[in-house]
Amino acid sequence: MAEARRCSLALMLAGALALPALAADVPASSPSAPVSTSADSTVRFHAPTARLTAGDPAIEARMLAITGELRCLVCQNQTIADSHADLAVDLRQEVREMLQRGQTPEQIRRYMTDRYGDFILYRPPLKATTAVLWLGPALLLVVALAALALVIRRRSRLADDEFEPEPMLDDGVADAAADPYARPGTLA
Repeated sequence: MAEARRCSLALMLAGALALPALAADVPASSPSAPVSTSADSTVRFHAPTARLTAGDPAIEARMLAITGELRCLVCQNQTIADSHADLAVDLRQEVREMLQRGQTPEQIRRYMTDRYGDFILYRPPLKATTAVLWLGPALLLVVALAALALVIRRRSRLADDEFEPEPMLDDGVADAAADPYARPGTLA
């Protein structure tokens, strides 16, 4: 067993020492990233720099603010600014171009809602078609509170002897195995 551990440790060590030699064998014309070699025959990879998507950082910030309010039609739980879907990338580029043409954020939102409907907005306007979105949660809360009040009122009107006590064991602990629907004094 100890011999097997020593052998595996020796193989791992030999593999770690061989990695720089393997890296030196990588051709200098790798298609994935620019490569430079130095005199000591080690290879250094340089990550490509990200190109700017907009020439003006102010336009990029405005684009992110606008697309942060628009829903991705593919993901539906992310904004266009956060989504990596192809449609979201295209819509971000379209918003950039509209901003570069001098359109206002309101004009861009109107264009998007005309094209995709109110669903694209995370905060749709209150109108007849979206009233359920705005009033539905409040209506459900009112119904739940009314049901709770009704149950509490009915239970408060019951006499103490109408509540069934839990069956107890000799040591005063409730019997979990007992039938909760069986009445005391009856045979189960």
